Amino acid sequence: MASMRDIKRRKGSIQSTGQITKAMKLVSTVKLQKAKGRAEESKPYFNHLYQTISAIFARSTAEVKERYIKRQEGGKKAFIVISSNRGLAGGYNANIVKMVTNSSVPKEDMYIYAVGRKAREALERKGYEIRKDYSEVMNSPLYSDASDISRDVMDAFENGEINEIYIVFTIFRNSVSQVPTMLRLLPTEDPSGASEESGEALMNFEPEPEEALKEIIPKYISGEIYGALIESLASENGARMQAMDNATNNAEEMIANLTLQYNRARQGSITQEITEIISGANALNE
Repeated sequence: MASMRDIKRRKGSIQSTGQITKAMKLVSTVKLQKAKGRAEESKPYFNHLYQTISAIFARSTAEVKERYIKRQEGGKKAFIVISSNRGLAGGYNANIVKMVTNSSVPKEDMYIYAVGRKAREALERKGYEIRKDYSEVMNSPLYSDASDISRDVMDAFENGEINEIYIVFTIFRNSVSQVPTMLRLLPTEDPSGASEESGEALMNFEPEPEEALKEIIPKYISGEIYGALIESLASENGARMQAMDNATNNAEEMIANLTLQYNRARQGSITQEITEIISGANALNE
């Protein structure tokens, strides 16, 4: 059995750790409230943005569909991977890394555009090519940051360096539920199956489709990236709050167990001292 000194030392160490995790939980709670509000306000817009753009492409000419709806075989794929810069967030970062490594795209065909150090470091160790790193963005995501990322991936798309763009992020459901998600931004899905042969009216562009899409698509990509950044920030703080809450509860449970052990050891020590005193007194009387 551990000595009273060892138990007391361990109890003090756990109490210090518990105070840290409790403070981190409070910080994450405050940050979560702010990030949660932004995520809930922006979610409807970004959900409808994807659906609207997909519908526009679906009702466009065959040439537009070929480029912006039809999945391209072979070639490099851009993966915008959003994680956090810090750990202590449960399985938040690990789930994002698994989403990438378990995808059907071989790592030789991926260019990773990393937003967040944790996923970048993990994927780099696994041999994935990190095309660009935007980790500082996660400190305070802005729409201008999303525009910068969008510009880089769209330049690669237009130049033929990549033929598909994916984004891997975490959808915020609530403070205890965050869902890792992979979304293909380009080419988009065809939500309606509309085609020129179906008899549905095609989308009219003014001016020409190429000029209109040149303005629309960067805004669409920027909007989706910004929405994913906001969702991920809320998810990160929710995951960290939950992880720190669990850690604090575990620390309190361990302290309770150590207190019980300490009291038992102390009672045993007192009993032994009393026994020795009585034995000594009896020996003197004899």
